[in-house]
Amino acid sequence: MGDPKGFLKIARKESGNRPLHERINDYGEVEQTLNDTDRQLQASRCMDCGIPFCQWACPVTNIMPEWQDALYKGDWRSATDLLHMNNNFPEFTGRICPAPCESGCVLELHDEPVTIRENEVAVIEKAFQKRLISPQPPKMRTGKTVAVVGSGPAGLACADILNKAGHQVTVFEKDDAAGGLLRYGIPDFKLAKNVIDRRLDILVAEGLTIKTNTHAGVDVSAHELLNEFDAVCLAVGAAQPRDLQVEGRDLKGIYFAMDYLTQQNKVVGGATHPEEVLINAENKHVLVIGGGDTGSDCVGTANRQHAQSVTQVEILPKPALKRALDNPWPYWANVLKTSSSHEEGCQRTWNTLTRRFIGEDGQVKQAEIADVDWINVGNGKMEMREIPGTVSTIKADLVLLSMGFDHAVHDGLLNDFGLEYDDKGNIKTNGNHKTSIDKVFTAGDAMSGASLVVTSIASGRKAAAAILEEL
Repeated sequence: MGDPKGFLKIARKESGNRPLHERINDYGEVEQTLNDTDRQLQASRCMDCGIPFCQWACPVTNIMPEWQDALYKGDWRSATDLLHMNNNFPEFTGRICPAPCESGCVLELHDEPVTIRENEVAVIEKAFQKRLISPQPPKMRTGKTVAVVGSGPAGLACADILNKAGHQVTVFEKDDAAGGLLRYGIPDFKLAKNVIDRRLDILVAEGLTIKTNTHAGVDVSAHELLNEFDAVCLAVGAAQPRDLQVEGRDLKGIYFAMDYLTQQNKVVGGATHPEEVLINAENKHVLVIGGGDTGSDCVGTANRQHAQSVTQVEILPKPALKRALDNPWPYWANVLKTSSSHEEGCQRTWNTLTRRFIGEDGQVKQAEIADVDWINVGNGKMEMREIPGTVSTIKADLVLLSMGFDHAVHDGLLNDFGLEYDDKGNIKTNGNHKTSIDKVFTAGDAMSGASLVVTSIASGRKAAAAILEEL
């Protein structure tokens, strides 16, 4: 621990965001950076606790106290090496992780946890700036081959570890560029795509083969994968979106959130689309249904497209401002989160049920909503009940469904393999990432359902360990 009294002398200081009037007109990253002196002072606040609850709370078990100390001392190389011990891609998690580690920080007891996430991205960016990160190809090859289907965080983490172990790894990606939802599901104002490309260049220089525009199950069959590779890891994500089956769902102007975000990310990347297929919020009343991070990303994108109004509704109750008694430290703090996108302009409601959509000439124009209450019916179960007399309508000529995902898409590759699924529709495993089919493993959201990027990285690392043991 660099400064035993750092947490007493230094207050938590966040980087903050670019001015609203500036960032709302572009897709550049919103978050600013602190200078090196301030950042090292923030690292000095880490108390090197005897039991590092921050590490316990982190899905990749990041060893925070050690690299915080290295950061405080200005030892950027040690900090970088320590970060990479447990996390293949700290430049991703340092930007977009909700930081469960900070919920587990002892200083969270006083609402001033160490700025772990911001410290992480500061370390990794300094490492790239100082050229401390360079390709490190394996010194020898094993002769074994592995196919990884999907190039999101789980697939890339798995592939990275297997490649470094000397196996010849091929990643199959159906889109025109690798990255999965990192590239096409997260807006550039949260994660600039050159950050992904920078890491991909290193992985390829280390010998990883990435085949884009190659749809496993279409361009390459399950049979071919089994025949040509010694092991297969399915990291295809949970891409089956949750739908809202209500009256008026078939009206024009209603889209899944991921279709909207993916298209805009491609536009920012230089792609062009015919006018008739563009999903554009300009001068429209936008309704986002779903209160999570994806919904927040839709809000920020709609604001940048100059929507006339943006409303985000959530069917669940409004989270508390402070931890509830049944949500103690060091568990994840289930409290109200206000993103930079919300700050840019958004009307938010909770306990709101969408009853139906109302249109004119086949185009959605309004949504009928009502207030609901959640009643404890025993055995830990909550039941939703509509409150009489609360029905109203709101303007909505662009509706974005952001209610999460059910499971991986079964049709195609997964069914071709003949995989077994669990009761939630996720790929069933033996508890160690191996599926019901010999040689076939799985990782990330396809196995566990939609979750965090950092959780997917952790899952990819564990799947790689299981494959290494098998091979």
